[in-house]
Amino acid sequence: MHNPLQRPRMRLSRIVEMNLGFLGIQFSFGLQQANMGPIYRYLGADEASLPLLWLAGPVTGLLVQPIVGALSDRTVSRWGRRTPYFLIGAILCSIGLLMMPYSPTLWFAASLLWILDAANNITMEPYRAYVSDRLDESQRALGFLTQSAFTGLAQTLSYLAPSLLVWWGMDADLVDANGIPDVTRIAFVAGAVISISTILWSVLRVPELPLPPAEIARMQAEKLSPRTALRDFVAAVRDMPPAMRQLALSMLLQWFAMFAYWQFIALALARSIFDTADATSSGFRQAVLLTGEAGALYNAIACVAAFAMVWLSRHIGTKTIHAAAVTLSGAAMLAIPGATDRAALFPLMIGIGIGWASMMGNPYVLLANAIPPERTGVYMGIFNMFIVIPMLLETLIVPLIYRPLLGGDPRNILEMSGVMMIAAGAATLIVRDRPVRT
Repeated sequence: MHNPLQRPRMRLSRIVEMNLGFLGIQFSFGLQQANMGPIYRYLGADEASLPLLWLAGPVTGLLVQPIVGALSDRTVSRWGRRTPYFLIGAILCSIGLLMMPYSPTLWFAASLLWILDAANNITMEPYRAYVSDRLDESQRALGFLTQSAFTGLAQTLSYLAPSLLVWWGMDADLVDANGIPDVTRIAFVAGAVISISTILWSVLRVPELPLPPAEIARMQAEKLSPRTALRDFVAAVRDMPPAMRQLALSMLLQWFAMFAYWQFIALALARSIFDTADATSSGFRQAVLLTGEAGALYNAIACVAAFAMVWLSRHIGTKTIHAAAVTLSGAAMLAIPGATDRAALFPLMIGIGIGWASMMGNPYVLLANAIPPERTGVYMGIFNMFIVIPMLLETLIVPLIYRPLLGGDPRNILEMSGVMMIAAGAATLIVRDRPVRT
């Protein structure tokens, strides 16, 4: 199929600018990954129920991203077809970040997370489609792995933000009436500013390519509506490329594992390094800060590893690199419960970082080269289902097995996640990464 859009090659500096908004999106996600589990525990949540309180992410992703992706494929506006969704999502996300650390009750925080995740999901897949729209096939690996690098940088900063405030002189034990530390509140306010400002920079500096008249006429032949979006979604599922179907098992395993890791890593480190399960103790707050420092380290490694993977994917193959990276991440997860101090923990973050860099870039390289360009939005939205369905399964399954099968010990969650990551690496090898003809 002929692609009606002409995609001029872009300088690296322009590719960096167009992906800067991803830094803001991922700063928000990083704050959630590092802090929502502890915030829920500060507000009195039971450990076994933590996955259910994270239900907002997979459910909103499952409902919002495919529809928004399909809608953005057909949107015609003076700002482009993807940009309106970036801006709406960024505004809602900033509001959610500002309010979250002031949550007075558990139900209030859980409700805010629904709004925050919906906002992030409104922005996420149109942003990925925007990158695919803007770059030709020869530059897509660089574009998506630049997004992965910004994910690493953003989450390095977001994970590290509370510790930076402590290093600059703030008291880690200074908390509000609900037990939420002051350093957490300040980090979320910073996230709100970063989220909106970086997306505005990308939109203004690297606008979308104008659509040719023939393409606009095709898009306007049928009015934009949820009905047409749903029809496009059903047709896209029916016509799904084989490589996309083959990625499903690997995505299921790796995202189930990663979601469980985020939820329970702070609780696992509290037990293994600080010998406490008490969310009101100073040791628990120190474990939360250590989780942020470890998360910052693996995200910094991911930032560097993403650029290395651009060269490696060209010479070794995207599929092979991804399989090796998630397998290394799984080995690191298996070893974390045995780490009893920082010196033992931090080297393991190398494996987590390499796997995370690959997860955020290489599956999208395999996908972008296998789907029709004019249906990028809807397929990016459907591909997100390969992420949120495993997350949804994790939220429903882990509360049932946490005590009877895993002994009520979060360290066992990490070992389970490690096994699943290694299995994801093996499952990746079945994918046949042949590019679609355009």
